[in-house]
Amino acid sequence: IRCWSNIPFITVPLSRAHGKSFAHRSELKHAKRIVVKLGSAVVTRGDECGLALGRLASIVEQVSMLQNQGREMMIVTSGAVAFGKQRLRHEILLSQSVRQALHSGQSQLKDMAIPVLEARACAAAGQSGLMALYEAMFTQYSICAAQILVTNLDFHDEQKRRNLNGTLHELLRMNIVPIINTNDAVVPPPEPNSDLQGVNVISVKDNDSLAARLAVEMKTDLLIVLSDVEGLFDSPPGSDDAKLIDIFYPGDQQSVTFGTKSRVGMGGMEAKVKAALWALQGGTSVVIANGTHPKISGHVITDIVEGKKVGTFFSEVKPAGPTVEQQAEMARAGGRTLAALQPEQRAEIIYRLADLLTDQREEILLANKKDLEEAENKGRLALPLLKRLSLSTSKLNSLAIGLRQIAASSQDSVGRVIRRTRIAKDLDLEQVTVPIGVLLVIFESRPDCLPQVSALAIASGNGLLLKGGKEAAHSNQILHHLTQEALSIHGVRDAVQLVNTREEVEDLCRLDKLIDLIIPRGSSQLVRNIQKAAKGIPVMGHSEGICHVYVDMDASVEKVTRIIRDSKCEYPAACNALETLLIHRDLLRTPLFDQIIDMLRVEQVKIHAGPKFASYLTFSPSEVKSLRTEYGDLECCIEVVDSVQEAVEHIHKYGSSHTDVIITENEKTAEFFLQHVDSACVFWNASTRFSDGYRFGLGAEVGISTSRIHARGPVGIEGLLTTKWLLRGDNHVVSDFSEHGSMKYLHESLPLPQRNSS
Repeated sequence: IRCWSNIPFITVPLSRAHGKSFAHRSELKHAKRIVVKLGSAVVTRGDECGLALGRLASIVEQVSMLQNQGREMMIVTSGAVAFGKQRLRHEILLSQSVRQALHSGQSQLKDMAIPVLEARACAAAGQSGLMALYEAMFTQYSICAAQILVTNLDFHDEQKRRNLNGTLHELLRMNIVPIINTNDAVVPPPEPNSDLQGVNVISVKDNDSLAARLAVEMKTDLLIVLSDVEGLFDSPPGSDDAKLIDIFYPGDQQSVTFGTKSRVGMGGMEAKVKAALWALQGGTSVVIANGTHPKISGHVITDIVEGKKVGTFFSEVKPAGPTVEQQAEMARAGGRTLAALQPEQRAEIIYRLADLLTDQREEILLANKKDLEEAENKGRLALPLLKRLSLSTSKLNSLAIGLRQIAASSQDSVGRVIRRTRIAKDLDLEQVTVPIGVLLVIFESRPDCLPQVSALAIASGNGLLLKGGKEAAHSNQILHHLTQEALSIHGVRDAVQLVNTREEVEDLCRLDKLIDLIIPRGSSQLVRNIQKAAKGIPVMGHSEGICHVYVDMDASVEKVTRIIRDSKCEYPAACNALETLLIHRDLLRTPLFDQIIDMLRVEQVKIHAGPKFASYLTFSPSEVKSLRTEYGDLECCIEVVDSVQEAVEHIHKYGSSHTDVIITENEKTAEFFLQHVDSACVFWNASTRFSDGYRFGLGAEVGISTSRIHARGPVGIEGLLTTKWLLRGDNHVVSDFSEHGSMKYLHESLPLPQRNSS
């Protein structure tokens, strides 16, 4: 264990044979030796005179953290010229002011012109100050830094090259961070077009080429090049169609148009790409990213090392399939074509998918068996998750029935007129339903989710990106293949895409320009992580399913045990399973209470006592750690309340607004509960397990939403639609409706067209 800023860090085991660059971003966390190149735009202030101290301090903090994890960090830095320019300007101004004051005797000084400062002189004046600043910053993290100045000649002279190599290795061995810069005080002006001359030679004319040369010489695993742009774009940044390139492959440079270089510094993006490709050929992975953006510069280096999708990653391994960005664009295009189909055609696709689920039953169950065997062998899934992962003939039959329900109910879902208004004579307004766009559904251990969600997306005309858990890879693959086979009957195969790349969920949640809605299906932790990671994309779902059943003093003996057993024991891993049982105080020590406890014991349900319930017992079960717990297993909490009002208050305080139930024969008490409990689903004398799209008659659901905007409760086709306004006029202009205009607003409600009753 190393220590950094009084925080212990466990040294990560890092070992890798050099010679081949990393193929995927996810492998970057294994990088041991890392070069961080700081461009002039990163190190200097906007006025190009002086250093960006806050930004530099943040970079030093990140480098220190990685160094204290056991990595070997090197920095190639710019900034000496800018720092020297600041110092020399100050000295010149001070000198001129003193001379002017002595010679003129005037108290008010005239405007003084500052001569153009020569870069080499600025570098000479700035090197010592820049290094002193780095030393002071690294000292805060108990790390020693050492300065090395190099020129192009140091790499061409074999003896000097060996000396430099030996010095750097010795510094790294002693846990010292080398800070390397070109010796700009003596370096000659760069020669044009002398960048790259093959794999073994690179001319050091700027810090980009210096960083690449050092990275290869020192057999580093990763080179991080920080500049003032997000990465490499397919056209100059700022142009209308410019798109950030996530992964850049050798040979792709022909499809890229380079813009001008940054505001300061010797190189531009073209120089960076050439240097990056040279380093990549030498076995070093490269990422070019933005080191100046205030929102990400504080963690850009650590994010890159963690494998997050930041900047442009250079890789020699081109994936076989499309990127996730390309898949999202294919889903959008496919979704628009899907929405333009006739309702009968969309229904026909879903009917076909339902038939395939039963016709290809054997192949599906065989793939699912592989997933189950792998999960059991690795022992990585708990029993409730294994149950979710498992498919059966009955499950597939139920899925097929649900899909046929969706097909039958989807006839007038898209393009349905929900409001008609006559604004004025010959000016009619309609509000019609339309698809949301591209949905991203992330699910784990639930392969049956794939055809359900696909059918709902097809029925609502939405494009769909699916990201399933790796534990269900074989099942998801065949189910997606069958979905695309069904889509093919009307030429919209691309509307539903399965993400098979090594895309992290957090990276998918950042695709705000490509994805319109995220729907997580899985554990409460998964949902919370997605809600936290989503950047500008709405998330539909619930983070917890803390469902309550309140047993009122007027509850029926016959109904109580049946409803509680079904709510808790029928499928305890479900989000709509009972987690907290509220008992009216008057029922304690009654035969009904004893029946409840006996039934739970027979069903092997572990009981946790709430604080009030525990106070009534001499020997109580284990007291609950939190009344806000989703067990997801054969466990539940029992708590005592004095009234229906207290039950409602308890649910509001500790519940998750999912599903809550009252068992009573008193209609007035039941209505009070139904009207006052502020949850997505509130039931009277019925199991919590009815909170489900299929059981509600929606055919299936994409999830259960506890949010208060757009959709709430089980979300079927209606929850995947939004609206748009259609206005049909005849040479209408707003000025005609002014005070002295010729037209008046009518705002008459018009009858809606008849819905398809089939």
